[in-house]
Amino acid sequence: MPKYVVRHGSMRSLGVFSTRSRDTYARGHQVIARTSRGLETGEVLCEASEHVLSQMKAPKGGQILRLASTEDEVEIRRMGVQQATERELSEQKSAELGLELKVVDVERLYGGERVVIYYLADERVDFRDLVKILAKEFQTRVEMCQIGVRDEAKLLADYGDCGKPVCCNTHLSDMPPVSMKMAKLQKATLDPTKISGRCGRLKCCLRYEYDTYRDMQRELPRVGAQILTNNGRAKVLSQQILSGELLVQTEDSRRVVIHSSDVLTVLETPKESGGAKGGPKSGGASKGGGAKGGGAGKQAAKSEAGADKPKPKPPASSDKPVAQEKPVAPEKSDDRSPSTPPGEPPASPDGGNRDPEPNA
Repeated sequence: MPKYVVRHGSMRSLGVFSTRSRDTYARGHQVIARTSRGLETGEVLCEASEHVLSQMKAPKGGQILRLASTEDEVEIRRMGVQQATERELSEQKSAELGLELKVVDVERLYGGERVVIYYLADERVDFRDLVKILAKEFQTRVEMCQIGVRDEAKLLADYGDCGKPVCCNTHLSDMPPVSMKMAKLQKATLDPTKISGRCGRLKCCLRYEYDTYRDMQRELPRVGAQILTNNGRAKVLSQQILSGELLVQTEDSRRVVIHSSDVLTVLETPKESGGAKGGPKSGGASKGGGAKGGGAGKQAAKSEAGADKPKPKPPASSDKPVAQEKPVAPEKSDDRSPSTPPGEPPASPDGGNRDPEPNA
């Protein structure tokens, strides 16, 4: 029993659908299929071979029931008009309830099992009252689905700046992340108005050739590297990735453009030159030590620095006089011994009596 890849729903989801008995379909056929959501219309893209399945990530399943007939096409057009009316009603009811959301699109499944409302909101919205009102108006189940600005373009956008239909509405099923780094690598303009798509975010097409640019860049000497050419030594200032050309500065301070095939060898990369510069600094004890002697010089510098530091004082030992005088400190307040009579002077430490102090 053959299986086919079918695109279905307003969000243009991809699924691997089986067929009834031995029915066969071709690319572009409009079919009626049963999915996990209910009865939907879809478009056959290709047969689900092993190679195709290896390129898909967790595809959804379903079953193709039949080809779309003339009556089905009439019903699809009627549903399109009905969806526009339901969208206006959804916007009206949400405004009456004071909900801070924007209704983007309304999708009614072909079988009428449910109506899906796609909306934008900055914060979480309590739409329970709205769902009750719309379910009563539409006489079916209502499902609210929050989306982002890129999904909004996927639902509503038509053509891009290149003159072709937007990628998110044609062949893209998952929208990959795009960063400014990709634009810089491809030497694209950094003007946001020129590298932004219909959604206001960076164009998805900036990622298409990013891997190729990155692979080609690995084959070129890095910016700042010291290279050797037929005309002598030079330093790489910039790269032209697609043409494979380099802007270099020669030893006599001339700037010329050469092809990467003219590079005989790479003498130093930026990382290696940074390590060589750090070698003599770390090996300051020996002036002749180069990049290789940097580690030994660093250890020597550490040992010298340790020798110059003052040694910490040892802790006070228990046999010092200070430690012995502490318990007898209270005796200083009274020089009399317990055996000295009150009218006589206290005994001296050597066993004799102290001399009386002269009167002033």
